[in-house]
Amino acid sequence: MKHHQFAHVNVPLEQKICELKQIGFLNHDVKRTEELNELWLLFLNQALPQYLTKSAKQVQLKTFLATAELDLLSYLEQKTVDLHTFYNVGLQLLLFRPGVDFKLSDPLSAMERLGLYHAEKLTTHTDLLGAWYDLLCTQTRLGQTLLDHLAGLGYFTKFYDLPAIKKPLFFNGKAQPIFDTSKLIYEVVYIESDLDTDEDGHCDLLRAEIIRPKETEHGLKVPVLYTASPYHQGTNDDDGKKLLHPANVALQHKTPTTTSKPTFLRSKPKKAPQKRTVMGRSTRAEETFGRETSYSLNDYFLARGFAVVYAAGIGTKGSDGLRTCGDPAETSSTIAIIEWLTGKRKAFTNRTENIELKAWWCNKKVAMTGKSYLGTLAIAAATTGVAGLETIIAEAAISSWYDYYRAGGLVVFPDGFIGEDADVLAQECLSMKQDFAKYREVRSLWKEKRAQLTQELDEASGNYNAFWEARNYLNDACQIKCDLVLIHGLNDQNVKPKNPYQLLEQVADLPVAKKVILHQGEHIYINNLASLDLTDMLNLWLSHKLYGLDNQAKEYLPDLLVQQNTAPDAWITPSTWGSAKKQIFTLTSNNELSKTAKQPLTEKMSFADHLDQATFAHYTNDLAKWHTDLVANKAPLSANSLHFVTETLTSPLTINGVAKLKVFVASSADHGLLSAMLVDLGEAKRLQKKPTLLAAKALNSGFRWRVDDLVGFTYGPTTPYQIISKGHINLQNRTAPWQNDELFPGTFYDVELSFQPTFYTVPKGRKLALIIYATDLSATLRGNEALTYTLADAPNHLILPLE
Repeated sequence: MKHHQFAHVNVPLEQKICELKQIGFLNHDVKRTEELNELWLLFLNQALPQYLTKSAKQVQLKTFLATAELDLLSYLEQKTVDLHTFYNVGLQLLLFRPGVDFKLSDPLSAMERLGLYHAEKLTTHTDLLGAWYDLLCTQTRLGQTLLDHLAGLGYFTKFYDLPAIKKPLFFNGKAQPIFDTSKLIYEVVYIESDLDTDEDGHCDLLRAEIIRPKETEHGLKVPVLYTASPYHQGTNDDDGKKLLHPANVALQHKTPTTTSKPTFLRSKPKKAPQKRTVMGRSTRAEETFGRETSYSLNDYFLARGFAVVYAAGIGTKGSDGLRTCGDPAETSSTIAIIEWLTGKRKAFTNRTENIELKAWWCNKKVAMTGKSYLGTLAIAAATTGVAGLETIIAEAAISSWYDYYRAGGLVVFPDGFIGEDADVLAQECLSMKQDFAKYREVRSLWKEKRAQLTQELDEASGNYNAFWEARNYLNDACQIKCDLVLIHGLNDQNVKPKNPYQLLEQVADLPVAKKVILHQGEHIYINNLASLDLTDMLNLWLSHKLYGLDNQAKEYLPDLLVQQNTAPDAWITPSTWGSAKKQIFTLTSNNELSKTAKQPLTEKMSFADHLDQATFAHYTNDLAKWHTDLVANKAPLSANSLHFVTETLTSPLTINGVAKLKVFVASSADHGLLSAMLVDLGEAKRLQKKPTLLAAKALNSGFRWRVDDLVGFTYGPTTPYQIISKGHINLQNRTAPWQNDELFPGTFYDVELSFQPTFYTVPKGRKLALIIYATDLSATLRGNEALTYTLADAPNHLILPLE
């Protein structure tokens, strides 16, 4: 495992000494006459906080090997610490194993192989001071810094009783866990929105759950990590299953429309007739809560002087209103929490008495965190330009809901959710249904509203319309004022990579920081990934953004960080996502992808889209088998696609950005679709898309606080292929997703299909394949019609953006 540390800040020696004193590793001024061993032993004893007496520490020190022949205590009696011995012991403190992870005869070579920083010399007191400081900032075998590991053993408990005025505490530019998590304050408030989505004549109240340090009771004002999660108060999974839309439905011919883009009018949410009258004020909440459904990154920061707020939004348990799934009303309810935290909105201690409660403990700086729907609402909030939102950390987040449930005029289901659409998701997230008496009052209205959602999303056509326009955050991206951290999986088939890619295009010229991290996973969090110090990076970032620490976070954190697909722990920092360099490959009659062919297809090539019922049923129940047989061009699918393959690559080929397919194609009917995939062909071990558990509950957020699993991307068994990217288009939406073009049976049309953005290297010795087909059983509607598609004997090209 190679460790990549981007948050290790290089600071001058004077600052290192000052910070070592601040965190208690130095309790005196180092004298030049002091023996190196004495200083080293002082540090080593401090690094054993779980051993409470000198004798207990002595026993533990004797378990470390200083050399192959001497334990640590014996070494200290006979010799003076040198560079090799320092790192032999240092690596053991970092939980690396002599004889397994490194050789005692050459620890520095192992550190270079592992990606760990080490000093070049150690002969003076200042050398030792600097080396120890940096060792505390170095990742352990379990993926945390040594200092975070020591925190989990109780090192920082001696700081718990510091007065609030002396907190928080920073080391190497990052907040440290000096807050006693056993004394966190848990409270609930009800924030008044501007909306009346349940039409009862009153502004919707929004329940928010707050967790904050006890030091806020003694004058400390803290920033907030806010996670807007419609799932937070529970979901109605059984309801969602009952509402799933049928997927085995044939495409229909769409009546042609005009060529000009229609103007989609975006209605604003209706405001309630009047606000509540404040009947009194309090500084204390009246309600608390038990164990919340937390996010481990938020847990980590609760020990470090940040508050955390969870809110599920309109139509959820404890709140008023009805679900609207991604529209301006939901955005409004999301930023209402930020407006309360920054003093611009009222909240109450309960739902009835109108006793106002302010966020008097907040320093009015907020960051939003979360994955999927949670990160989506962070993007939505950012596009309002709401004051106080300093940054968002949006993981696997939607930037346009059309690109979640649709593609190119087609219904395209998110991975694993065949039949789901926005109305289904709204029903699943309507956890206010669990407030039984309250739900009874709005049940009829909700059925009307949900039916309206179903009608407006227009699953019959798959077109972009006013419904999707209202849920397209790209329209308001120009209003973003906060800095962005976007984290996304290149193999995410749920929220596809187009979402962050197109958001980056929209904000390219905005004067805000854009930090992008692309990993090789699916729809996952990666803050517990062993090869990358993401939590440390975000600590550096949030300490800067929310506490105003001048730690050079914007300079240290790369603008673009990409995990390569060719090794388990390889991360690179390219200049851009989306190469301007294009390579054209021609589709040839002998099924080649050729860079040199100048002739088009010399004959028409056709494929079918129909399967017999038994085969169709088999594949719809085993999508992995369908993918495998499709790629292998294996019967009974051999007639259902066209395959074009490069020669064996003599050098690696890296696709960076959006690949495009331009074909001259005809359908045998007046309707049809086209799908395509790019495939890496060749027997090889490839990275698994789901990280492997490396160590259960190995990551501590603080002392006796919450824990997380350590995971890492590892090689799976040898496979013959990997799908790189897919693309889909309705042949009647050749011009635009809102426009219906005519389609006459047997008539050839120019069609351009865009693949999902990627950053993928096909290694030397393998082949790149292009597979063209129609119905995608894992994503599109599955009509299983007896249609035939034909490529004309004309230029047909694959255009790749190459790194």
